[in-house]
Amino acid sequence: MQIKLPLVLDGSTGTQLQKRGFNGETTAEEWSLAHPEAVEDFQGRYIDAGSDVIYTPTFGANSAMLESHKVFSRVRELNLGLAAISKRTAGDRAYVAGDISPCGRYLYPMGDATFEDLFDIYREQAEALEEAGVDLFVIETMVSVAEARAAILAVKSVSAKPVFVTFTCDENGKTMMGSDVTAALLICQGMGIDAFGLNCSVGPEAMLKQLKRLAEFAEIPLIAKPNAGLPEIVDGNTVYNCTPEEFTAFVSDMAALGVCMFGGCCGTDVEHIEALARKVREITPVMPTEKNRDKLPCATGRHPALLPLDVQVRSVIGCGDDLEEALEEAAESDDALICIEINSLDDVQCFADVEYAVDKALCIKCDDADLLEKTLRVYQGRALYEGRLSEKVLLPLVNKYGLII
Repeated sequence: MQIKLPLVLDGSTGTQLQKRGFNGETTAEEWSLAHPEAVEDFQGRYIDAGSDVIYTPTFGANSAMLESHKVFSRVRELNLGLAAISKRTAGDRAYVAGDISPCGRYLYPMGDATFEDLFDIYREQAEALEEAGVDLFVIETMVSVAEARAAILAVKSVSAKPVFVTFTCDENGKTMMGSDVTAALLICQGMGIDAFGLNCSVGPEAMLKQLKRLAEFAEIPLIAKPNAGLPEIVDGNTVYNCTPEEFTAFVSDMAALGVCMFGGCCGTDVEHIEALARKVREITPVMPTEKNRDKLPCATGRHPALLPLDVQVRSVIGCGDDLEEALEEAAESDDALICIEINSLDDVQCFADVEYAVDKALCIKCDDADLLEKTLRVYQGRALYEGRLSEKVLLPLVNKYGLII
């Protein structure tokens, strides 16, 4: 699928649902399926205003989120039904993006989920959206690198369609889980996604600061989908006061950084998208180029960890009962990277239990392709490889997980 840039995305879904009667007594997904005319109305208005892409109203339509609201065994039904509404509304006037969002489950020590738990949750939703015939996938409002990685792998396991990923962060570029969005970019970019960016969080001006940071590392198109400014509480109601003119004031600056996809999140209305479309039609997108050719683009799950091309492994850590302590000591050492050795399934599990302790670039030494892949699944960063496996064997892992060889 070839998508012509720049693209205008849609605006807020939640704001529009609330305007049309959604009051939170049920899930937004159940309400939307029961009121298709409401979804058709605001999505049709977005398209009329200039949106090239509309998101299916499936933000919380994964099993973990639904079950937290006592809704069971409706993932396929809701995703198929909601995507059908968007497809019917879009016709041949806009692309339909299958919308996937956080599931609210976290890895140890923040939660009790395994990485495979996250993968299974997202695969179920991705299968339904693929069956529904969406044109592309958007994994949005991410706060956890682990969730984003699981969602990317899940989507790619069932579809070859484009995948966009957007994170939400504070004004310092940190997610709720403490990851820097530049690290998230390096990790997701290495996994072969088609675009990366930011949504929600803040207004356009504050988002621009973080887009400048992302532009230093981005080799794929960037996405900007900010809120209509910061919310205020007026008479008990949440109000966004950013006007369409203020909302679009930084489009040219963003485009100069490589932002090729523009939309709106919380508080944005049809007027914001209409003003955005006018601005976007005036720009020529700056296409991304290869960055940091003199660096190895490693990242932990929390921060970038670029290394010189000639970096050498100085010591190797075995996976034993003292692995967490050894990782912490290695993080304090003068070594440029940490290298762990994986020789068994027990080693993989041992590492999975403490991978959060990795605080500098990681190298994995392993001579078994299956064990190496299992290690890459549980490591929530972007790693280097050391070992005797051939390039032919390693290439699928490079493409799938961003492994650096």
